[in-house]
Amino acid sequence: MNSSIEEIEKETGYKEIFVTIPGKLSLKEETALKNLFLKYPEGELAYDLSDGQMTVFLNTLDIQAFRDDVNKIKINLNSSSLSSGLDEAINKILAIRSYGLKSNKRVYIGYNKERKVKDRKSKELNRNQYYYTNGNDFSEKNTELPPEFENKIICGDSLEVLKQLPDNCIDLTFTSPPYNFGLAYEANADAHYWENYFTKLFDIFTECVRVTKYGGRIAVNIQPLFSDYIPSHHVISNFFMSKKMIWKGEILWEKNNYNCKYTAWGSWKSPSNPYLKYTWEFIELFCKGTLKKDGLRENADITADEFKKWVVAKWSIAPERNMKEFGHPAMFPEELVARVIKLFSFRGDAVLDPFNGVGTTSLIARRFGRRYLGIDISKEYCEKAEGRLAETLL
Repeated sequence: MNSSIEEIEKETGYKEIFVTIPGKLSLKEETALKNLFLKYPEGELAYDLSDGQMTVFLNTLDIQAFRDDVNKIKINLNSSSLSSGLDEAINKILAIRSYGLKSNKRVYIGYNKERKVKDRKSKELNRNQYYYTNGNDFSEKNTELPPEFENKIICGDSLEVLKQLPDNCIDLTFTSPPYNFGLAYEANADAHYWENYFTKLFDIFTECVRVTKYGGRIAVNIQPLFSDYIPSHHVISNFFMSKKMIWKGEILWEKNNYNCKYTAWGSWKSPSNPYLKYTWEFIELFCKGTLKKDGLRENADITADEFKKWVVAKWSIAPERNMKEFGHPAMFPEELVARVIKLFSFRGDAVLDPFNGVGTTSLIARRFGRRYLGIDISKEYCEKAEGRLAETLL
C-alpha cells in the first residue's frame, strides 16, 4: 500500500471496494490506471494493486466524472482485463446506497455525522431557544401516578379529579376537548360562550401542565372553529406557551373528508366571501421543561419504519367509522392514538386523557403496555369505556 493510502486511512477514513483484475496488466495499462486516479484529489479517491486484486479507497467521488474517465481508458486501450476490473469497480460503487451529496459529489465517509459548530452551546444560549419559557419554575423531580388512579376510568369533573393528583406524575396527555363541556349551548344566546368555554378549558389544561412530568408531553387534537372564525389551535397553543411549555411541533391529521359543502356560510363563484374547506385537523404538541424525555431504550416499541413514516408531520388516517356504535359524535380513530402513544412515550409510561369519552386513549394505552387514567363527566361514556377495556381482556 502506498503512503497516500495510509494518510487517507489515518486522517479521513475510507470505504474499501475490492475488485478482481484477471491477468497481469501491461506497463501501459498500469500507467493508465495510475493516471486515472491521479486526476482525483488526494483524500478523495485512491487505489492499491496487488496480486490480481485492486482495492479502491473511497471518500468522496464525482461518480459521473469517474465513469467518463473509465470509458476513455476503455476506448484508448481496448484492454479486456483492465476494462472488466474498472467496470466491476463502478458497479460496486453504484451499489453503495449510503452516501451524502456535496457539490455533485457523493460523500461516503462522515456524511451522517452531526455538523460540528464551534461554541454550539453558547450560541444556542445567545439565540435564546424557546425564549417564551424563560422563568418557568418547573420542578425536575418527578413522582409516580398514585395506585388509586392507575389504570382507572374515573367518572367526574376533570378539574376536580386532576386536583387530587400530585405534581409531575403523568408522562403523556393525549386528548381532544369537546366543544360543549360544562356549558349550556344555545346558539347566539350568550355572547360570552366561547370566552367562558376557553376559561374552563384552560383551568383543566393548567392542571394538566402541573401533573405532567418534567420532560413529559401534552398532545391536543383540535380543529379550528371554522364557522365562528376562531383559530382554536392557535388559541390553545398560545395558552400552553404562556404556561412556559415548549411548543414541540404540530401534526396535520389529514382525514381526506371532502363532503363539506362548497357554499356553506360563504359565496359561490365570488370573492365576496368564499368559505374555505378543511379536510384536516391538528395535533399540537408541547413539552414540559425539556425536549428530551427520560426512558429506557428497551421500552421504546416504535419500529424503524414507523419512526421514519410518523416523524413526517402529516398523517393520512381515515376518521373513526364506529361512532354510532358507541354513541359518541367525535371519536378519534385508534390509529391516531397509537401513533401519538408510540412516538411520544415509552412502555410503562402513564397516559392521561381528561376528556376520555368512550375510552379510545385508555384502550390504546393499555394495548401498548402503558398505564392509563381516563376521566370523563359522562357516566354513559365511562361505562362504554369500561366495557371496551373489559372486552380486550376476554
